[in-house]
Amino acid sequence: MHISQLTLSHFRSHKFTQVPVGNGPIALFGSNGAGKTNILEGISLLSPGKGLRRANAADLSKSPENIGWKLNAEVVSGTNSNLIETSWKTTSSRTVKINDKLARQNDLAKLVRVVWLLPSMDRLWIEGAEGRRKFLDRLTLSFFPKHADCVLNYEKAMRERNRLLKEKMTDGVWYKALESQMAKNGLLIQLNRKAALKKICASQNSSTTMFPAAALSLSHTDSDMPTDEGEFILSLSESRHLDILAGRTLIGPHRSDMEAIYIPKGIPAKDSSTGEQKAMLISIILANARALKLELGYPPIMLLDEVSAHLDADRRSALYAEINALKVQAWMTGTDKNLFSELGKAAQYFSVSETSGVSGITEKDFSIDSIRS
Repeated sequence: MHISQLTLSHFRSHKFTQVPVGNGPIALFGSNGAGKTNILEGISLLSPGKGLRRANAADLSKSPENIGWKLNAEVVSGTNSNLIETSWKTTSSRTVKINDKLARQNDLAKLVRVVWLLPSMDRLWIEGAEGRRKFLDRLTLSFFPKHADCVLNYEKAMRERNRLLKEKMTDGVWYKALESQMAKNGLLIQLNRKAALKKICASQNSSTTMFPAAALSLSHTDSDMPTDEGEFILSLSESRHLDILAGRTLIGPHRSDMEAIYIPKGIPAKDSSTGEQKAMLISIILANARALKLELGYPPIMLLDEVSAHLDADRRSALYAEINALKVQAWMTGTDKNLFSELGKAAQYFSVSETSGVSGITEKDFSIDSIRS
């Protein structure tokens, strides 16, 4: 899977930027604030959700004009090609078009598989469970496109149930339909998550790589979650009195956590060094790509923001070698072109710069020697 053409219009710092690319790695380099990550954010919006920064649609509009924004991309999956447009106007909500026909955001999950790794994720293992759940759901979505609908339906029903809890409603009639919806979708969410973790762990265990494998699992408390829809509904019903006191739902997949063990040392990921934690994240992303390629015949689009900055030369070379072996279209950013020297002629290189608040790109045809100069 790869993007063959990307256009950003009035998106963040990009007034009008076109990026014609092949199916190999893309290196975007330039100073901090030049607009490199904005390009990655645009690509992330070709999949369901708010993108890699989780920003509201209005915040993506280029200032000071604030007239709205538009993204256009041609996405190639095997022998199929789809034209995708997503946009926002000040007078309406964000819209999606697939081959010039209006579509739902969640429909994008069937056509575009995107995974990403950001500097903010370096603290994934030591901060709250919410970040790990979102990371896990992004991995899960790449395998199961309907996962987006499961999460959306579950969260919608839970928000309404939480409203009733805060209002201290005790009449079971108000809760019945909501709890049935939560149970149905909640069970699917957990099944999808477990299946995704199984696929990723199998991919790690069957590969020879310089990046350390991580043993991934859902937290022990998730084993107490009901595994039958009727049982789940009953648990929600019986917990209402405690939920009313708390003002929120206390059981369900929204309380799950993902645990990881750093296999080479047999210690929890949270107790590993910063470098080991970063290497584990890269290992998971690469395993995700390998598993998808085995399952679908092609890997996902990969977004790696500043991923090479904290890797030594050996691990950087290993990362690029795996990207090339997988034939994955990895969009990578860095402040220095030398960070991509090991890619040589296998990648396309774009210099990203900013002038008076407007970002622009220039393709560079660098040889290995000129990159290292």
